[in-house]
Amino acid sequence: MNSKDLLQLTEQFGAPLYVYDADKITSQYKKLTNAFKGVPNLKLNYAAKALSNLSILRLLNSLGSGLDTVSIQEVKLGLLAGFKPESIIFTPNGVSLEEIEEAAALGIQVNIDNLSILEQFGSKHPDIPVCIRINPHVMAGGNSKISVGHIDSKFGISIHQIPHLLRIVELTNMNINGIHMHTGSDILDIDVFLYASEILFETAKNFKDLEFIDFGSGFKVPYKEGDIQTNVDELGKKLTTRFNEFCKEYGKELTLAFEPGKFLVSEAGHFLAKVNVVKQTTSTVFASVDSGFNHLIRPMLYGSNHQIINISNPKGKERYYSVVGYICETDTFGSNRRINEISEGDILCFQNAGAYCFTMASNYNSRYRPAEVLWFQGKAHLIRKRETFDDILHNQVDVKGLFESPKKQTVK
Repeated sequence: MNSKDLLQLTEQFGAPLYVYDADKITSQYKKLTNAFKGVPNLKLNYAAKALSNLSILRLLNSLGSGLDTVSIQEVKLGLLAGFKPESIIFTPNGVSLEEIEEAAALGIQVNIDNLSILEQFGSKHPDIPVCIRINPHVMAGGNSKISVGHIDSKFGISIHQIPHLLRIVELTNMNINGIHMHTGSDILDIDVFLYASEILFETAKNFKDLEFIDFGSGFKVPYKEGDIQTNVDELGKKLTTRFNEFCKEYGKELTLAFEPGKFLVSEAGHFLAKVNVVKQTTSTVFASVDSGFNHLIRPMLYGSNHQIINISNPKGKERYYSVVGYICETDTFGSNRRINEISEGDILCFQNAGAYCFTMASNYNSRYRPAEVLWFQGKAHLIRKRETFDDILHNQVDVKGLFESPKKQTVK
């Protein structure tokens, strides 16, 4: 896709607007499968939480992907999108036993990350295969809010609790068919990843009937020109060699599983917003757009850097701008960015808007959520309509009669 295509889409569908490039998603999927082509049994389970539009799920399903889900609602979306139950893994955190049982009843692979639910589920359903999420106590990830494998994390069963875990498995006689970990997102140091993998291999030796080992994901993608990223080819070579060695030691060909989300869809996404006001203050030039952190919260939540391009004036002289939104509190997309000269009415393109952008969007300030468009084989396909005022009111119950003053009774 080029700037001309994106500008045309804002004319056709309006702004703000999310646009996803199907070709980029496909190439990222192939890049990861090629990196691990030396593994006899590889399974990529797309992490639906990154971008859960039905059309995106259908695209990943057509590529041969499985699906990683964290809620029963994502499970149902996956089934609706055509994923077979056995190709979906359910990896929730802190949910009720009933929700896990509901997923299991649909034929989904369940992944349990705490001893309490493990014991309850194993006691009631010893014949249903279960994957166990391990916390390897390895700090990895680009931000404390997305690092989930450290000792203080709420995720996973601590490696120090393995004896207790094994006691539960023995007493319930439950079937453990998988071991899983996820250390965090935006991982750059593959040696840290490989170190955590060794902990997973050592844990796996305690279970004799495994079918797969799930190494999570968290591969970093570039957010700006020249940005560093996870070297998946190097990781592929090193982990493939080690995984194949372990399978020989284990005496069985296991499946190597990953659950990439951001890696597959982040770079495929473009978020387009129109400039409402260019405001000069004593120290800053603000470019205020018709959007805010209600549509793209990552810069405010994680401090993430999304490259911002003025696609209306791509050859203009570069100036410094702070790009801000219309939400009625601090709402900054980027401070003091070098961007081609901005005029009111210009369209700005925010890169890397495929992952955790629409899925984290809200109606804060009673604003509408934008439309979503999929660019597939050179054509634009609307995959979600722009919200209207009726959507804001849809589930509200108007109790205006409750506040009407009671009529005075007349004494006869």
